[in-house]
Amino acid sequence: MPDYICDGRTVDDPQPVCQWISGRDVDEAVGELLLGIVTPVAIEVTLAVQQELQARLDEVERLRKEQVERARYEAELAQRRYMRVDPDNRLVADTLEADWNRKLRSLQQAQQEYEQQRQKDGIAIDEELRMRLHTLATDFPRLWRDPNTPDRERKRLARLLLEDVTLIKREQLLIHIRFPGGATRTLELPRPRRATVTQPCVVTEVDRLLDHHSHEAIANILNSRGSVSGYGEPFTGRMIGRLSIEYGLKSRFERLREKGMLTLDEIAQRLGICTKQLKTWRAASVLRAHLCNDKNEYLYEDPGSEPPKKARGVKLSKRLRLIENVSQRPSEVQCEA
Repeated sequence: MPDYICDGRTVDDPQPVCQWISGRDVDEAVGELLLGIVTPVAIEVTLAVQQELQARLDEVERLRKEQVERARYEAELAQRRYMRVDPDNRLVADTLEADWNRKLRSLQQAQQEYEQQRQKDGIAIDEELRMRLHTLATDFPRLWRDPNTPDRERKRLARLLLEDVTLIKREQLLIHIRFPGGATRTLELPRPRRATVTQPCVVTEVDRLLDHHSHEAIANILNSRGSVSGYGEPFTGRMIGRLSIEYGLKSRFERLREKGMLTLDEIAQRLGICTKQLKTWRAASVLRAHLCNDKNEYLYEDPGSEPPKKARGVKLSKRLRLIENVSQRPSEVQCEA
């Protein structure tokens, strides 16, 4: 089942999810609206309006083209005047040359404005496009309602017809729909209520797994064991995140921070290096880090009193071998005589 969730938090701003809305009712309401809009009659009205607008654009383009031709005539006239002047009369020649240059600049500007506006105005609706639109109006309800149509295809159809959809959860669920061109519609639905309950043993296991794994990893672990969500469906990373919020479980970020781990910016400042170099050290295991979410963001273990330092001229692979040798060297034991 689709869900809509505001998950804009980052590793440095671990705020709770501000909104979560079950997508089933939302998708059905928006789908019914689209089915009512995409009809042959609506397409015919759209085509008529488009053709009327195109006729007006054609008239405006004709006037712009006349303006370009007028500017070209004036530039050519200024050129002929300059070419006929007596070269010895420098004052008149300079004046006519300046006038010619001004007319050339005006011509260039008129041509640029003409081309730019022409690209914006678009082209007229031809008969082939009219047939394609009629086909869309006929096939759209069938494609939308077909259970074999993947959700990704419905999403592509919606993108053709919608500019954006904004959800606001208040006493009622408000659905603000904006269409290309600026038209808007607002739908109201009852606020969705939680209708399913996750098994307590699953919640307990998620709480335990959060000590060591991200949401996506936990979902994979539970699915491999055959566990299912309250909806009877396999878990996803988003579902684990929502479950953690609903049951007040500490996030993976909070657990790692309680262990004293540092964010990327904090450890970069501590070591005096850039974040890019830090990521290289993490990938090479020079620093120990732990994945804290499904955005590939990490928290870093405190390197202690002897943190790694830059070593110019020493290859990273050689530094790793030195670290391994030191870690594997047996500790010395002093015996009393």
